[in-house]
Amino acid sequence: MRLPAMLFALLVAAPAAAACASSVAVSPTPNGVRISGGGQFATTGAVIVYDRALAPDGAQASATVESVAGQTRSSLVAEGLLPNRAYGVHLHVNPCGAKPDDAGPHYQHAHSHADASNEVWLDLKTDTVGAGTSSARHGWTLNRDRLPRSLVIHAEPTAPDGTAGSRVACLTLQ
Repeated sequence: MRLPAMLFALLVAAPAAAACASSVAVSPTPNGVRISGGGQFATTGAVIVYDRALAPDGAQASATVESVAGQTRSSLVAEGLLPNRAYGVHLHVNPCGAKPDDAGPHYQHAHSHADASNEVWLDLKTDTVGAGTSSARHGWTLNRDRLPRSLVIHAEPTAPDGTAGSRVACLTLQ
């Protein structure tokens, strides 16, 4: 089902208001942190596309990660991707850059192993018009000195070893 335009506008407009096509925002919360980013995928900037075949012109996304009171909650809303398709999605350690590998490896809470309990995996399956949502919850908090800096959409669903194919698009988080 396609997200109602007003709902998607509300989810994306708040972060996007600060910088036209894309934005990033970091907000301290009482005893926690909130990082986010979003906008329409462009060829440069904080919301970047690497593969237009898998993230067509007009595709957009918004992500939020909130970490407080021993919990981390992450959410993703995407629109304009390919219809009826699964994508792997993960938090990464570096901001997005001109090259897909600039975002670095997956963010790991404990720096020990790749799985959905130690990393944030937000794989999504799009609907008939290319929209999708995803969320994850973890029983740990982010370290303010070592925050994830991007969310990467991958070409394939995440395999048990954490791999998910090539990098399709990237949202810088702050």
